[in-house]
Amino acid sequence: MDEHDSEPSIVSRRRVLLGTLPLAALLAVGCGSQALGDEGGPRRLALVYNGPQGCTDCAPTVAALLRKAPQPFEVKYVGPGTGVPLTAATLAEAQLYVQPGGGADLERTWRDLRGSAQVMRDWVRAGGSYLGLCFGGYLAGRDPGFGLLPGDTYGYAGSPGSTVPDDRDTVLAVTWRGQPRHMYFQDGPAFALDDGAEATVLATYGNGAAAVVVAPYGKGRVGVSGPHPEADESWYEDAGLTNPDGVRFDLAYELIDTTIRRR
Repeated sequence: MDEHDSEPSIVSRRRVLLGTLPLAALLAVGCGSQALGDEGGPRRLALVYNGPQGCTDCAPTVAALLRKAPQPFEVKYVGPGTGVPLTAATLAEAQLYVQPGGGADLERTWRDLRGSAQVMRDWVRAGGSYLGLCFGGYLAGRDPGFGLLPGDTYGYAGSPGSTVPDDRDTVLAVTWRGQPRHMYFQDGPAFALDDGAEATVLATYGNGAAAVVVAPYGKGRVGVSGPHPEADESWYEDAGLTNPDGVRFDLAYELIDTTIRRR
């Protein structure tokens, strides 16, 4: 397991998450996509979890990506130890909530989160956007998880037809909107969508399983990725890996934009 991403297995799937989310005033305040910034335009505020079980580099990597986006986000870290509790009022100011990779025990993390599940669902249903990367993708599922997806998750490594036999860090080939691309991967989920589910599959693994998905949830959207489109040069260097496409962030930005986009 490397310091960036150490998801151990399908059962104990990866780093991270949250604190308790009080519900009061969530709908009254409204979603961040409607809040106005200092110059009167839409305020792009992203909340990035950076609490217990998170890896050292996961939240900062996502934060840097968001700040350098073509349309940059203001980023605020949330969670225990950040000084910013993840409350309903905090969520209501944001357009995007990001659950980065990280975590060593899904069941243990869920015990900390299950009291917050309804609050998270209410926020997304009212128009918020949830972005789950690897462990955050697992947590968007049902058992255990927030139940934000029209389906559930399972570990891709070692699954039937998988090109990845175990949980070691690797670079794998995916098909992104019909084009071959390569992405950093470490024991991330695949997504089993319900029959007839309304969802956009941005990328599939080599065996055809869904690797990157964006789906509506009420007025909001949920974007999830098993691989790591946000991985920067340091992740590859530390793991002794090379991406044949080069280290690029266009896929990460497409996932973010698709997740926050509204009809």
